[in-house]
Amino acid sequence: MARGATTGQGESAGIMGFLIRLVVNAIALLLVEHFVHGVHVSSITAALVSALILGIVNAVLKPILIILSLPLEILTLGLFTLVINAALFYLVAKLGIGLSVDGFGAAFLGALVLSIVSFILSSFVRSTAGKH
Repeated sequence: MARGATTGQGESAGIMGFLIRLVVNAIALLLVEHFVHGVHVSSITAALVSALILGIVNAVLKPILIILSLPLEILTLGLFTLVINAALFYLVAKLGIGLSVDGFGAAFLGALVLSIVSFILSSFVRSTAGKH
């Protein structure tokens, strides 16, 4: 009986962690719109949907692209990952879900700023959650 209760609590904590990461990434996306010229988000809902799709695309396509571009990754000491991030950001923007970019340069800067802002917000959320 206790084992089933523990599993239920673990699942709810997992869902809560997922939702927190989704909101953090949506906020980061809204901040990217503010800081990077050429990145536009039409609404908060579009930011949430874009953050969700960006997370799925990063989880599925990014590892495949990194493996396929392994020689370039080695040659550039991993810096080619920035290009992959920009390409995935650009791809999600082209889906027409409320996120748009004016070009690959804006996508490159947007992906870079999104990574930095998301890292900072996530570490802030983790440190706040750890104090409770």
